[in-house]
Amino acid sequence: MAMDFGVHLPLMDFGGHPYTLDHLVAYTKTAAQLGFSAISTNDHMVFSVPWLDGPVALAAVMEHSGEMTLATTVALAVVRGPVPVAKTLGAIDRLSGGRLIVAVGPGSSPDDYAAVGLDFAERWPRFDEAIGALRALWRKDSEPFVGRFYSTEGLSLEPRPAQPLGPPIWVGSWGSAAGLRRVARLADGWLASAYNTTPELFGEAWNALRSQLPDHGKVAETFPNALATMWCYITDDRDEADRILRERVAPTVHRPEDMLRERLPIGPPELFAEKLTAFAQAGVQRVFIWPVADERQQLHRFWNDVRPLVKH
Repeated sequence: MAMDFGVHLPLMDFGGHPYTLDHLVAYTKTAAQLGFSAISTNDHMVFSVPWLDGPVALAAVMEHSGEMTLATTVALAVVRGPVPVAKTLGAIDRLSGGRLIVAVGPGSSPDDYAAVGLDFAERWPRFDEAIGALRALWRKDSEPFVGRFYSTEGLSLEPRPAQPLGPPIWVGSWGSAAGLRRVARLADGWLASAYNTTPELFGEAWNALRSQLPDHGKVAETFPNALATMWCYITDDRDEADRILRERVAPTVHRPEDMLRERLPIGPPELFAEKLTAFAQAGVQRVFIWPVADERQQLHRFWNDVRPLVKH
């Protein structure tokens, strides 16, 4: 299977972000015209930099997205609550004609939980229940989900999504053993994180996950995956690459600069293509890129200068 490419909507501020509808629409149109296969939104309530609301942004650009798959990478099913998530994303799926994939995660920020009055320590049991609640809310004639934290008994969120069983639910995991077990047990696909893995680590995790899938009635050969949050900037100027990494990326994503330099494609097209080739050979099926500056120009540079060099 050849790797394909999606884009993140530029919702977080790496410096001087305009946050206008015109900007998001132009970016979406550029991605669709170039031939990207998917467009996605990430999710935070609060963050160290401004962060535009993901579901609202995705809905706002939907009509300009062509035939691209729409995705969340990820949606905070616990922080937002499964009923609001099911209502909002169900509407996006319906209005897009069934083009939505919903990747969910508990979120790694205690601040998001504090903002909505939830206990961060409860995130994992709540998360498992939230997935069951989403499936029950989206499927017609489904048995209600009743758990410790959530119950869908007596709830009917109509109109339903366009996809008869609701949007596929993927689970975001950085690749821990517990996370992969959760993906195998609960998910329709696996979403990994580019800045939290390497091709070698991904390959090991992917093999481990596929070995578990048959135990849960899932087919390893057709189970999908993707790699999200691949922040990037294409430049042949080494000084510019260092400046982008040091001034824009490292202070924003709170990872050591050396680690980000190793893992993120900030530099020449050949560097980017080399990283993508390694991920493709490790089994990654789709990569969502996220330019950290000059977004539309960077999409063109990726499509024309990087993509042709990737070996699948």
